[in-house]
Amino acid sequence: MKLISWNVNGLRACVGKDFAGSFEALDADFFCLQETKMQEGQLDLAFEGYQSYWNYAEKKGYSGTAIYTRQQPISVRMGIGVDEHDHEGRVITLEMPAFFLVTCYTPNSQDGLRRLDYRMRWEDDFRAYLLALDKQKPVIVCGDLNVAHEEIDLKNPKTNRMNAGFTDQEREKMTTLLEAGFIDSFRALYPEQVTYSWWSYRFQARQKNAGWRIDYFLASERLRNRITDAKIHTDIYGSDHCPVELDIDL
Repeated sequence: MKLISWNVNGLRACVGKDFAGSFEALDADFFCLQETKMQEGQLDLAFEGYQSYWNYAEKKGYSGTAIYTRQQPISVRMGIGVDEHDHEGRVITLEMPAFFLVTCYTPNSQDGLRRLDYRMRWEDDFRAYLLALDKQKPVIVCGDLNVAHEEIDLKNPKTNRMNAGFTDQEREKMTTLLEAGFIDSFRALYPEQVTYSWWSYRFQARQKNAGWRIDYFLASERLRNRITDAKIHTDIYGSDHCPVELDIDL
């Protein structure tokens, strides 16, 4: 089974950069999107053999998530059930027979870390949500989690320390989540590989490969031996992020 996650940084813009071609070439069973930046009715984008689910932010042109799936879910849930967090369209959960699939667009701590305190509350509430799901059946979590966990996960760790996405606090929250029973699928398979999933639009960062790995597939620890591969599709353009992939035998 193949799962894809991609922060498209505005789906309507990405559609103009051959999103459909990339979608079809990747040929995933589940295709999860973050930062769609859309409201309902702004784009009719259907693919044969897939049904889709959308969580829109109340604020126009902001955040938003979606999942295309070839398989019929048992149930679909928007948000995490915490009112403070559930107005920005950041989470969709599909309950499947053997697992939960959660796609997430984690809040950015922003310049000057002005949203870091909120981010810390989000991290605690989102972890509690995942652990409650994990008590029922295994969980696969994907998306732009807006943190480079270790120094290997970004080009310039020394100069970026305590910048949004690489604060000690954000990294510690990722460590806490992993220690609570989740694995970083890419790093579990490729502990030494340096590959990034996001590059700033400034300073020709992508051409120089001065990037960050902030897009993930996490999985419940008990799924570790079912993971067959994890990939980062650096050759696919259309956004400042590239798609990431999980191959798993379920």
